[in-house]
Amino acid sequence: MIQNIENIELHYLTLNDYKQLKEAMIEAYASMPDSYWKEDQIKALIDKFPEGQVVIKINGELAGCALSIILDYDSFDDQHTYKEITGAFTFNTHNKNGDVLYGIDVFIKSEYRGLRLGRRLYDYRKELTEKLNLRGIAFGGRIPNYHKFSNKLSPKEYIEKVKRKEIHDPVLNFQISNDFHPSKILKGYLEGDENSGEFAVLLEWDNIYYEKKSKKAASNKKVVRLGLIQWQMRLYKDLEELMQQAEYFVDAVSAYRSDFALFPEFFNAPLMADNNHLPESQAIRELAKYTPEIVQKFSELAISYNINIITGSMPEIKDGLLYNVGYICKRDGSSDRYEKLHVTPDEAKVWGMQGGNELKTFDTDCGKIGILICYDSEFPELSRLLADEGMDILFIPFLTDTQNGYSRVRHCAQARAIENECYVAIAGSVGNLPKVNNMDIQYAQSMVFTPCDFSFPANGIKAEATTNTEMILIADVDLDLLKDLNKFGSVRNLKDRRKDIFELRKK
Repeated sequence: MIQNIENIELHYLTLNDYKQLKEAMIEAYASMPDSYWKEDQIKALIDKFPEGQVVIKINGELAGCALSIILDYDSFDDQHTYKEITGAFTFNTHNKNGDVLYGIDVFIKSEYRGLRLGRRLYDYRKELTEKLNLRGIAFGGRIPNYHKFSNKLSPKEYIEKVKRKEIHDPVLNFQISNDFHPSKILKGYLEGDENSGEFAVLLEWDNIYYEKKSKKAASNKKVVRLGLIQWQMRLYKDLEELMQQAEYFVDAVSAYRSDFALFPEFFNAPLMADNNHLPESQAIRELAKYTPEIVQKFSELAISYNINIITGSMPEIKDGLLYNVGYICKRDGSSDRYEKLHVTPDEAKVWGMQGGNELKTFDTDCGKIGILICYDSEFPELSRLLADEGMDILFIPFLTDTQNGYSRVRHCAQARAIENECYVAIAGSVGNLPKVNNMDIQYAQSMVFTPCDFSFPANGIKAEATTNTEMILIADVDLDLLKDLNKFGSVRNLKDRRKDIFELRKK
């Protein structure tokens, strides 16, 4: 290793570097004589794609190099060769409108190894891929130690042993440690590579920030603002007065440019006061008659205030059966319905309520979301199924009467954020309803939870409301941080599941 390093710099490759580059290539590929790139080939690479050709210099001397082109990757067969990829070494396959950065070459001079310079070159490639909005990086990785084992191991067996650290392969070990995953064995890849048996491993790196080009003017947001409504239970003379209060909160959270407004479970329960003389099972059915009009009014508010509204939950009668349901009213005018799947013993005994049957995610202009009503959050299978469908944010409208009940929802909700690598927002009601049977008191603290890793709050709490106080809670969540977590997190709860010994699926 070189001593007395004064500076390490990354530069675009120029033809002035060619003499040093040639010397480095001859050394790097000593097992394949005359395999170095000629000056006219380097000139072609620089002319076609200058950003893709970089060198590392130490104290002004060339220490390493990385060469690459952009391909329309789907136009090549998975079982391609190096010659095919490079257009018979002319690089005419480079396509500035392509979607994958293909690595042509990368090497570090022997005296500079051990300084992790290769990682700098790969980090540059990754940053360039993100900057150019390409879907990933690919290249055929040599397996130069394979010739030592070729008489007893197939290439596949060799790679598996390298991955398990039973065999050391300097090239493949390095690629895997830099987040590249082997996807295929390429036979006859590089002519003359006898050490690798002319085999190569197709290695790929996925750009988690890639956005497929869209013809639509709108695009999904990456930083999403959540508006949680901690609703005070109070008596209202009629539906109009209740919806005036609801609009007040929608107006408030939209004034902060929130993308979502989340209402609690059974926020409209005060309207049961007029029917308090009826049995509880009849009073809740009278309340259900308001649901269609409430949904219609929320849909109008979503459009006029340019916000996606999650309506908490309301009773609804369907085919003569009573359900606990809610609606997401989107700002584009569309709406969708969700159901509480697990009703509490009290809901079943006092109101005769049934559990729903449909579990699904919802596509929005702010990513894919899931919604679970209160008790459903305490069943981890539900949110895991939603996570498997790509959920970024889980909303939980709830209604709890005691601190015990609240603690169950709160702690289960936070667990869902950690195990599913998503954000979780919970919103509940506070206060009391002395003139409504079975709705006496409420206890709540609305919160936004995050996973627990370096990019998130250490305690996993993004924001929290004051306990048992009517208020709104505003919080921003960054969806790109979830992608980072899924790919590079200290632990990866979704990726590390042992699907070889258990599975979870919908019936």
